[in-house]
Amino acid sequence: MSTNPINLALRFLLEVLALAPIGYWGWSHAGGALCLPLAIGLPALAAAVWGTFRVPGYASASGKALVSVPGLLRLALELGLFAWAVLGLTDAGLITLADILAVAVDVHYVISYDRIAWFLEQ
Repeated sequence: MSTNPINLALRFLLEVLALAPIGYWGWSHAGGALCLPLAIGLPALAAAVWGTFRVPGYASASGKALVSVPGLLRLALELGLFAWAVLGLTDAGLITLADILAVAVDVHYVISYDRIAWFLEQ
């Protein structure tokens, strides 16, 4: 089910949408000259972590991993980044958006049960 094109599109959308609240969080928690660098740098760092730490053999990265990690660590990184995005929205007072993002992530992971099982076996 995790390779269904609709679910793949949902995962991509969630990954991209998670970057905005991370950037906003950096902007709102920095002072002065650090606002812009953190607003740009934190989402860039999150995207780099997302793309760098992979489970070898996973299809979405053509089976290649720049830095190989166990499946459980990969899941923890993903959940941590999504949690950061949800907390960023919550911190900004956008509770409804935070709830929507959290539910969408939960639905994605439920639908992707086969992906989760594969990661846990690695």
